[in-house]
Formats: sequence, C-alpha cells, structure tokens
Amino acid sequence: MPRVNSATPAMPTTKLSTDASTVASPGTGNRPASEDQISPLFNVVLLDDDEHTYDYVIEMLSKIFCLPVDTAYRHAVEVDATGRTVVITCELPQAEFGRDQIHAYGADPRMVISKGSMRAVVEPAGTA
Repeated sequence: MPRVNSATPAMPTTKLSTDASTVASPGTGNRPASEDQISPLFNVVLLDDDEHTYDYVIEMLSKIFCLPVDTAYRHAVEVDATGRTVVITCELPQAEFGRDQIHAYGADPRMVISKGSMRAVVEPAGTA
C-alpha cells in the first residue's frame, strides 16, 4: 500500500464488487433536507426601444440564447407590444451572463439611429 503524505489529504476509496448494489460512488449519500439548497431563479428581461428592428431582435436572441426563429419572433412581438419580454429564466450567474451578452451585441446595422445594444435587466423570477 502506498504511503500517504501527511500534507496531502487521503483520497476516499471505493471497494468494487461484482454485485452492483454494493458499489458506492464518492460524494453520494443521504443528506438531511436542511442541507439541500434551492437556488433562486432570475429572469433576463429584454426592454423595448425604437432603435432596433424585429430582424435584429430575432437574430440576437437566436444567436445568444439559441432560440428557434419562431420563438425569437414571438419575443420581438411581445417586447414591441408590452415594452418587455422575459427571454430566459435561470440561476443568477447565467442570467447576468445572458444580460451582459445582450448588452454586448452591438447596434442594429439596419437602422441609422441605432447607437448601441438593446437594454436588458435581471430580476428575481416571479415578480411582475
């Protein structure tokens, strides 16, 4: 058996058996329910403006979020009609990344008045 250096933590070992019911995986097991944590979810909300075309919105949402064209079109219609649309709901780091991708997408080359990207915000899911 190899020596374990006292500076290196010992690795857990798993005894393998031909009986599949006795094979253990590291890091698994029962935890009390109090240790389970549910991550809160957040919406990435695209906000309307008059400096971007439907084509821009459809292209952007398809590229950033891999949305099908018909879904991206429905978001374009909703943001135009209501002033906002929830593009995706996910955990905070992914929501912030999505918002940042929208902010970095750039101006709409189809419109001379477009000076930059569309605006988006992150908000807790379940709020209006």
